[in-house]
Amino acid sequence: MAFTADWLALREPADHAARDSTLLRRAAKAAGATPVILDLGCGTGSTVRAMAPHLPAGTTWRLVDNDPALLALAAKAAGPETRTYSLDLADPGALPLGGVTLVTASALLDLMPRDWVAALAARLTVPFYAALSYDGQMSWEPADPLDAPVTEAFNRHQLSDKGLGPALGPGAVTASTAIFDAAGFDVAQADSPWALGPDTATLHASLLEGIATAAAETGLAEALDWGQRRRDRAVQTICTIGHGDILALPRSLSTETTHAAD
Repeated sequence: MAFTADWLALREPADHAARDSTLLRRAAKAAGATPVILDLGCGTGSTVRAMAPHLPAGTTWRLVDNDPALLALAAKAAGPETRTYSLDLADPGALPLGGVTLVTASALLDLMPRDWVAALAARLTVPFYAALSYDGQMSWEPADPLDAPVTEAFNRHQLSDKGLGPALGPGAVTASTAIFDAAGFDVAQADSPWALGPDTATLHASLLEGIATAAAETGLAEALDWGQRRRDRAVQTICTIGHGDILALPRSLSTETTHAAD
């Protein structure tokens, strides 16, 4: 699925509804009294908008993306204290971390390789909040005989190289939790599934096209017919797409942040 402004706008309501509210509040609190937040792969600023109600006025955002057009849209959401960085995320060592109090990412970890997540964890000394990583779980009602084969094929596709090496794909939440734990963080984890119904049929139809295409690319040719059948009845379907959120706190900070959470 291409990360166009239109796609990001279409998915944002589902993303905001899915985020685990407890981890979101804890992440905002972990950013401190004068937050400086670095958002990786910021897109149009969905994380900014999701966190804004829980952050103090004057929060500073540092937004990183490799698409200047998306960066410009995100900067409008983040306010006058924003700095933007048109960077490729390939090298965590190049990230502008000086003075940052929280690092965030959304719908990113499942696209990244294990070595990248490990390099990021090794470099960070501040909390890390990553939301909406795909976890490999998909279900539809009413069911279709090809639901399980398509899900399996799509999950295999998600493990393919997205430009930096084989992606963590559906194992991103579990793997990232273990990586940050080994790097000296206490990691809290929560489910954040999309719940798509008739009122989100446009998003559902667009998502189905991407799922079917990816599954077909693994060799499951029937996936394209499955996708068409599902799109034809998207307005009569309830769909759940599994995601997970994590909040990783350096162990020196985790106890006080946990007790301060509301």
